[in-house]
Amino acid sequence: MYAAVDLGSNSFRLHIGKHDGEAIRVLKSVREPIRLAAGLDEQGNLTPAAMQTALNCLKNFRSVLAAYKLDAVRVVATSAMRVARNSAAFLPQAEQAIGYPIEIISGEEEGRLIYMGVANALATPGERRLVIDIGGGSTELILGRGQEIEKVESFSVGTVKQSLSFFIGGRVDAASFEAAILSARSHFEDAAPPYHPQYWKQCYGSSGTARTIADIIIKNGIGKEVNGSTLSALKQRFIEFGHVSKIDMPGLRPDRAGTIIGGLAILIGLVRELEIPVVQPIEAGLRMGVMWDLHLRSTKRDRREQSVLDCVQRFHCDERRANRVADDALALYAQTKPASDQYTRHLYWSALLHEMGMVVSHTGYHKHAAYMIENADLPGFTAREQKTMARLIAAHKGNLRKVAEALNEPDFVKAVVALRLAVLFMHSRMDVDFSQIRLRVKSRIELELRRNWISEHPTLSYWLEKEQEQWDEVGVDFSLRSST
Repeated sequence: MYAAVDLGSNSFRLHIGKHDGEAIRVLKSVREPIRLAAGLDEQGNLTPAAMQTALNCLKNFRSVLAAYKLDAVRVVATSAMRVARNSAAFLPQAEQAIGYPIEIISGEEEGRLIYMGVANALATPGERRLVIDIGGGSTELILGRGQEIEKVESFSVGTVKQSLSFFIGGRVDAASFEAAILSARSHFEDAAPPYHPQYWKQCYGSSGTARTIADIIIKNGIGKEVNGSTLSALKQRFIEFGHVSKIDMPGLRPDRAGTIIGGLAILIGLVRELEIPVVQPIEAGLRMGVMWDLHLRSTKRDRREQSVLDCVQRFHCDERRANRVADDALALYAQTKPASDQYTRHLYWSALLHEMGMVVSHTGYHKHAAYMIENADLPGFTAREQKTMARLIAAHKGNLRKVAEALNEPDFVKAVVALRLAVLFMHSRMDVDFSQIRLRVKSRIELELRRNWISEHPTLSYWLEKEQEQWDEVGVDFSLRSST
């Protein structure tokens, strides 16, 4: 059983579901209209009131989650948390409130998860499709075929900002609507050509915005589908009301009227700019994608593995050296008896990618690799995971002062020691028999090697002396012992 929590810019949502045959069946769904994006002040900070409302919701979600026996939970935050200047300060409070780590995901990762949710809901495996998701703070466009994504982009235009910026004070008129539509089109015009209809067969609207608009169109007799004509007719109906507070239409909850007008402007802008004939609403998206991602991880089909392998090939890493260092690092790490497996997979992936910076320069390649990993668009990885891997890669070579602030975490230190020694043994051209090595990492590092290895591998003593010096610089004693 899985739980997906989506901390969106407009609403916080929770899904609890269970994999059932070829589908994930939703057992529980909760939505609270937090309006987080509307709680950003002029400096781009979340206001105390907005943060308190969010914390109250998260505490409620925690109670809901506690009522189920869950195999995995993933909490993702989107646009509003991405742009809020004080999100890093707010995050620990939010995590404490819900009781789980919160991942602030990139727009591109959001798009991938949305597409995964949509693709798994459709029984058209080879279909070429465009998925559009209009959220509170951003809009994602994803082009794909079947389960495979071909292109994904995130645009910083969403229902909340569009509504607040163009329908000031809740006033709805023709001039405001046209200005909001033109503004939306300006976000998409440069990116539009690859998303034109010749590249796909069906367009799906995965967001609550698209589904609500479709519901209003049908229930009010405006039409039977979402297209340019029915969207324009709906726009005219809204203009006739004149003010958000007066909008009263079947299919639209009063609390959603304030943001749906901004969403309608964005959808009209997309339909016009991308020349979309029909938008098919679909009850699938980010939360379903998160649960499918959790299911794939549980069945050893982790997208992160493929992301790492793609990087190895794209950046021409020496696969023989990479695999050797990765295997040796894991063997050494196991000897240190880490308290948990928190760093195990990230250590392995970091080892595979530790030389990717050589595509930039052999000088300081570890720094280049660390920067690339932290800032790359890696499907399946969160920003926090990429930062962890970047730190490990930066720490595998040279001085340790650059990661000194992270050396108070015992398991991180063990991972760094394991990676550095694996690289050291590889450079010394040693075929390591780990049954003849003893590695202990507590308040100090103790390494015991066979005495004859020093004479058989001339550079080994040099590398080990340098290693002792570099750990000594950060106040960690590194002792070396030899055995017969």
